[in-house]
Amino acid sequence: MFKKEKIKDLHYSINGTLSATDLQKVADEILTEYGKKAKMPGFRPGHIPLSVLRQKYNASAYGEAVDKLMNKDLNDYIEEKKIRLAGTPKADLNGWEIGKDVDYSMEFDILPTLPDIDLTKFSVVKKTTKLDEEEVEKSLENIRKSRSVAEKQDDKYTAQNGDTAVIDFKGFLGDNAFEGGSAEKHHLILGSGAFIPGFEDQIIGHKTGEEFDVNVKFPKDYHAENLAGKNARFAVKIHEIRKHILPELNDELAKAVGQENLNALREHIRKILNEQYDEAAKREMRNELLDQLAEKIKLDLPETLVEQEYNMAKQEHDQQHANCANDCGNEHKWDEKKERKDAERRVKLGLILAEWGTQNKVEVSRDDLQQAIWAEAARYPDPKQVFEFYNKNQNALAMLRGMIFERKALDAMISHVKVKEKSVKPEELFQQANVR
Repeated sequence: MFKKEKIKDLHYSINGTLSATDLQKVADEILTEYGKKAKMPGFRPGHIPLSVLRQKYNASAYGEAVDKLMNKDLNDYIEEKKIRLAGTPKADLNGWEIGKDVDYSMEFDILPTLPDIDLTKFSVVKKTTKLDEEEVEKSLENIRKSRSVAEKQDDKYTAQNGDTAVIDFKGFLGDNAFEGGSAEKHHLILGSGAFIPGFEDQIIGHKTGEEFDVNVKFPKDYHAENLAGKNARFAVKIHEIRKHILPELNDELAKAVGQENLNALREHIRKILNEQYDEAAKREMRNELLDQLAEKIKLDLPETLVEQEYNMAKQEHDQQHANCANDCGNEHKWDEKKERKDAERRVKLGLILAEWGTQNKVEVSRDDLQQAIWAEAARYPDPKQVFEFYNKNQNALAMLRGMIFERKALDAMISHVKVKEKSVKPEELFQQANVR
C-alpha cells in the first residue's frame, strides 16, 4: 500500500511498501499455476510439490509478484482517486530480497479534467463560392490531356510548350560533372515544371538532333546541399520531340472515362468541384475553431505528453535534415522555444478533442476506417500495398482511427458553434484552406 504521496498540478509522486507475506503468497500462486504444466524428472505434470517449485523458481516468481502487486496498488489508487494516467508510470525499486518487505516509488502524470465548453460562444466563418463554369472546362481540358496521344515529329519541327522532349543531359559545375545530374533518353514534358526553373524554357524552340547547353541556377533551398544556389551548365541532346494530340471533346470521350455522355461528364465534374469547395470550406472552419480552442480554453497539460510530442517532432526534424550539418538555412534550424510551444498546442487540442468527443459519444465506425483507407489507397499506383500495410500494422491503424476521431469530434463541435457565411472566389477558398 502507499505510505505517502506528493501531488503538484498533474504530476504525482507516490511511495509504497509491499509486504513480504503478500509477496510470497502471490509468488506461490504464480508457482502453482506454473506447476500445472511444468515437467520435472520424478514428478507427474501437475503434481510437483510447491516446496520443490520454490527451490528452483521462487526468485523468478517473486519478481513477477513484485510487478503484479505494484500494478494492483497503482490500479487501486487510480480507482480511488478517480484519475486517469497520461502515460506509463516510472517505477523505482531499491532492489528486493525474498522474505523482506519491498519499498518502491512511482511517478506519473494524469490527464486533466476538461472544463465546460460553451460552444455557442464560439463562431466561425464558412466561405462559400459559386461554381465557375470555366473550372468545369479546365477539368475537361485536363481529361483531354490525360488521354492525349504523343506523336513523334520530324526534324523540322521546333519544340513547343506542352510537347514531350526525349533528351540526354549531363550537368556540370564549372568543368566538373556532378553526381546525379545526367540521364539518357529522358522523357520531359515541357512546361511541366519537373526540372529546375529555366531548364525547360531553354528546350523550347530547338529541334530533333540538336545539341546545345542549358544554363540554370539551382534554387537556394534545393534539396542537394552541394548544388543549392549554384550556377550549372547542362549539355543537352534532343532525340525526339513528341506533340500531344488531344481527343475530341465529345460523347466518346465521356464514355471512355465512365460517363454516359458529355453532359453527364460535365455534371459529374460540377459535383466533384462542389464537393472540393465544400471540403475546403470545412478545413478552413476546422482551423479557425482549433485556433479559438487553443487560445480560449485554459487547460493544464501533462508534461509527459508534451515531452513525448516535442521529442517526436525533434526526431522527425533530425531525420529530415540528417545530411544538413551546419549548412541549413535559418528556416530549417530547430527553434526549441517555438517547437515546444507548438507541441503544447498539439497536446492541448488533442486532449480537448479526445475528451469532448468521448463525452459526446463520437465514434469511428468500420465504414469510416474503410473509407479513409480507400481514399489513401487511391493516391498510390498499387492500392494493395496500402491495404496490406494497415492489415499488418495495428499501430498505424490506431493512429488513423485517432485522426478520424479528432476530425469527427471537430465537425461535431462546429455543428454547435455560430456559423457566418462569406462569399469568396474559388481561388481564395483554396488558398486559405492550404495556408496551414
